[in-house]
Amino acid sequence: MSTRIVLIAGSNRPDAQSSRVALYLAGRLQHLGAETDIIDLATTPLPLWPAESTNNPWQGLANRLRAAQAVVVITPEWHGMACPAVKNLFLYAGRRELAHKPALLVAVSGGQGGAYPIAEMRSSSYKNCRLCYLPEHLIVRHVERVMNPGNPANEDDQRIRARADWAMGLLLDYAEALAPLHERHRRPPEDWLNGM
Repeated sequence: MSTRIVLIAGSNRPDAQSSRVALYLAGRLQHLGAETDIIDLATTPLPLWPAESTNNPWQGLANRLRAAQAVVVITPEWHGMACPAVKNLFLYAGRRELAHKPALLVAVSGGQGGAYPIAEMRSSSYKNCRLCYLPEHLIVRHVERVMNPGNPANEDDQRIRARADWAMGLLLDYAEALAPLHERHRRPPEDWLNGM
C-alpha cells in the first residue's frame, strides 16, 4: 500500500505560485511511489473560523486530512508572514485530522525571503493538532523562476528540485516510522486534549 500525502496549497489567491509548487511536489511524490491529494485553499476556501455557514467545506477537507499519512504545508510569504488562509485552516484542524503525522513545511517567496513563514508556522500551528513538523523544510525563493514544467531553468532551479526530492523522501520515511505512533495515540486523556 502506498503512502497517502496531502499537500495543502495555502494561498487564497487564484493561480497562486503555491498552487503551482503543490502540483510540482505532488508529481515528484508520485514519482517516489506516494499517492497524493492537493487541498487548494484558493479553489476550496474556508470561511473565517469559527463559521456557522451551512456551505462550509471543512468536513470534506477534514476527511481528506484524516486519510493522509503525512502532510506538506505550502504557504506563500505575504509581508513577511504566513498566508491567513493556511493559518485559518489550522484553526479548524485538530488532532483527529493531524495528530502524530509528519509534515514538511514549504515557504514560497517571489523574492529572496521565505524564512519568516517557516518560523511562524513552526511556532503557532502545531500545538493543538499535534502535527509533527520535520526538522527539514523548503524555502522556494524567486518562485516564478523555479519548479516550472520541463528541465531545470538554471542552477538555482536544479538545486531546489534536488533539495525537494531529498526532503520528500525524508517525509516518506517519517510517515512510515510514525504510522504506529499515530495509531496508538489517537486520543490523549481528556485533561490533555489541547497542547500546553
